[in-house]
Amino acid sequence: MLFSRVLKASVRSGIRLQSSSTAAASAASHSSQSPSFGYSFELTEQQKEFQQLARKFSREEIVPAAPAFDKSGEYPLPIIKKAWELGLMNSHIPQDYGGMGLTIFDNCLITEELAYGCTGVQTAIEANSLGQMPVILAGSDEQKRKYLGRMTEEPLMCAYCVTEPGAGSDVAGIKTRAVKMGDEYVVNGQKMWITNGGKANWYFLLARTNPDPKCPAGKAFTGFIVDADTPGVQPGRKELNMGQRCSDTRGITFEDVRIPKENVLIAEGAGFKIAMGAFDNTRPPVAAGATGLAQRALDEATNYALERKTFGKVIAEHQAIAFLLAEMTMKVELARMAYQRSAWEVDQGRRNTFYASIAKAFAGDIANQVASDAVQVFGGNGFNSDYPVEKLMRDAKIYQIYEGTAQIQRLIIAREHLQRFKK
Repeated sequence: MLFSRVLKASVRSGIRLQSSSTAAASAASHSSQSPSFGYSFELTEQQKEFQQLARKFSREEIVPAAPAFDKSGEYPLPIIKKAWELGLMNSHIPQDYGGMGLTIFDNCLITEELAYGCTGVQTAIEANSLGQMPVILAGSDEQKRKYLGRMTEEPLMCAYCVTEPGAGSDVAGIKTRAVKMGDEYVVNGQKMWITNGGKANWYFLLARTNPDPKCPAGKAFTGFIVDADTPGVQPGRKELNMGQRCSDTRGITFEDVRIPKENVLIAEGAGFKIAMGAFDNTRPPVAAGATGLAQRALDEATNYALERKTFGKVIAEHQAIAFLLAEMTMKVELARMAYQRSAWEVDQGRRNTFYASIAKAFAGDIANQVASDAVQVFGGNGFNSDYPVEKLMRDAKIYQIYEGTAQIQRLIIAREHLQRFKK
């Protein structure tokens, strides 16, 4: 944890320049001096340090180990522990609760580099952010100290427990029920596709507390924090997925699980808004992860194209391959700009739903396109598991599904776009 402590010290001393208040002050200062102050595409020195640390860790620790974890499906706990020791996990947790309080933008830089190595490993790490975000946004001081504080004291995992067998994109269709009995809520129901489901120390749980089917979603659901060792919490078997195989995904059954009222987030009926509000903060890092995968696919394809020869020259010199690499490059660069804009927006304290959905949808799509094109560049070798791009193509697909499908993102984008014209 030495590097983590150094980073915390530098953040506390005011070196970090990307917080909302600092950015606003800097903008005001520049605007008073020069009317031309505007966008900057330059990272701060500290951001470059975060990026380089994550890049080094990804290349040296994740890339060599990823194929074995993909084949075995084993949870990458040794890598996760090393990432935690270096401060590459939970860095978004506020300083008051033991974290470094980094911005979403800062975290996206780290996420892209980790995903470059293996998105299965990165998803296991990123799931902590999704599980913690409702507590960061809506938790009381006591809840934050108890549940966020422990994450900075040892390498623990948590999970976002919302999706059900019959309620994926249709979150309002959740059937899990929580009934208040005295000072407790008794929960019964089943969740599905829960990342870190079998490894989590605690869950953010969304359950219906108003039985009236006509009650609007904004009032019908409540958010809870649930300790994983609570009697009645039953994780199912680890799912055998097409890609990101080392990530732990499971169904979880809640059978007469008793949750104390002090574990309710904000108040009864506030859960839906909390659950959905978390996505504005977590979709930019998901887009960053997809971009990291796409960058890896582009790099692998480029290196191969500069080595593989046909008709007397390396295939990169054939226009068909060169143009394919050019298309892949454009997509990766634009995906990076999209996630960085969406992260920057939320760090300014603005509602970034529009940009977050654009970034998530676009980056998810290009991850699949670029990975598929990389396989094409490799030809027959790309279809073989001895080469890395086959895994990248399998890993990419989930980016069009989890944290809101590509179709749901388009619904959100269309709604936000049309609302601007209706005002």
